[in-house]
Amino acid sequence: MVCMLTRDQAWEIVCEFTKSEGLRKHALAVETCVTAYARKLGEDEQKWTVTALLHDFDWEIHPQAPDHPMLGEPILAARGVDEEIRRAILSHANYSGVPRVSPLEKVLYACDELAGFITAISYVKPSKSVAEVDVASVKKKMKDKAFARSVNRQDILEGVAELGVPLEEHVEFCVRAMQARADELGLAGSSAVSG
Repeated sequence: MVCMLTRDQAWEIVCEFTKSEGLRKHALAVETCVTAYARKLGEDEQKWTVTALLHDFDWEIHPQAPDHPMLGEPILAARGVDEEIRRAILSHANYSGVPRVSPLEKVLYACDELAGFITAISYVKPSKSVAEVDVASVKKKMKDKAFARSVNRQDILEGVAELGVPLEEHVEFCVRAMQARADELGLAGSSAVSG
């Protein structure tokens, strides 16, 4: 039997392979949303946290599809990462051929692009704070194709469809989760500095 990695062990793997602060913050943002869902759904928080932290751990060494996450998966296997976690990470890439079946797989996919999008919106708000982000601003920016071009809007829409929740509900849930960890995510904005 494979022992479960702790959050700290997962974070060490992220930091070993990910040097960019932006990508580390993305891992934390996705973790924030996914862990909030684990709590809401009564799922294994540690497993969901570890999965979310590790989902893009190999992005810097495998920045092209389909290398990410396919070539990262054996690295995680060698580190003793649970098969269920590795499968969820593979499933967050539409081109992997691994269908999203479990709640963990669906939540990871639904939160990945949205967490990045919420972060991008936070940076363009007057105080650069996630506290200013709401459902209306997310929906408005989703229509602006020039904004945060790298965020796949279709993945966000597919993710909420697979979750079976309205877009507004999912966005509100993730925004609130990220607001609760704004300091750690670097999204507290200028009000925190001047306050």
